[in-house]
Amino acid sequence: MKIIELESVDSTNEYCKREHGKKDIIVVAKRQTAGKGTKGRNFVSDDGGLYLSVMRYYKDFKTTEAFRIMVDASVAVCRTVESFGLKPVIRWANDVLVNGKKICGTLIESTFTGSFISRSIVGIGVNVNNRLPEELRAIATTLSSETGEEIPLEKVRDILTANLSKRYSVAEYKKYINWFGREVTLRTACGEQTACAVDVDADGSLICVIGGSLKKISSAEVSLRI
Repeated sequence: MKIIELESVDSTNEYCKREHGKKDIIVVAKRQTAGKGTKGRNFVSDDGGLYLSVMRYYKDFKTTEAFRIMVDASVAVCRTVESFGLKPVIRWANDVLVNGKKICGTLIESTFTGSFISRSIVGIGVNVNNRLPEELRAIATTLSSETGEEIPLEKVRDILTANLSKRYSVAEYKKYINWFGREVTLRTACGEQTACAVDVDADGSLICVIGGSLKKISSAEVSLRI
């Protein structure tokens, strides 16, 4: 897959959308001036972090299998973090934590044609050596902070892009979840609700016990605090 390396860009996802070659590519930038997170949030993208997007085109990829994209991205990130001696945890659906703090976020933007996905753009931001803003230090961390040494960005890029070339299973995704059976907080537009998380379904839904009943929760409607 072709890799495009940039010094600076508004957003690697937006750069992919402007590409009209209809080819699978990886775009890597040293910084983003308008990085995006999930649900329209800003994503701080200062020097020292690794910011990349993978754009893939598909044939006969059913929308019912869309969670596979998230699985592949999340497990690839976890395996990359593991290679530096750390223990990553997936916070459903797409954040990766180390020692309870976010070290990576993922934004997936897909294009649909009927009941099929024709294209996906997977944006990944990994905190490597970047200095975190004061307001984020209680909830976010970096590879360098966790390992106690500066990490070559090129090394992280090479390991991550290699891992992103592989396919993974939902079972592998769930190996990085250590909070099944625990009480979690579900955040919705209407407020917060406690639940006991017990599993993640093959379609990506979080299965919880709420009020004594099993319920499937969609990440499009709910965010999770563990």
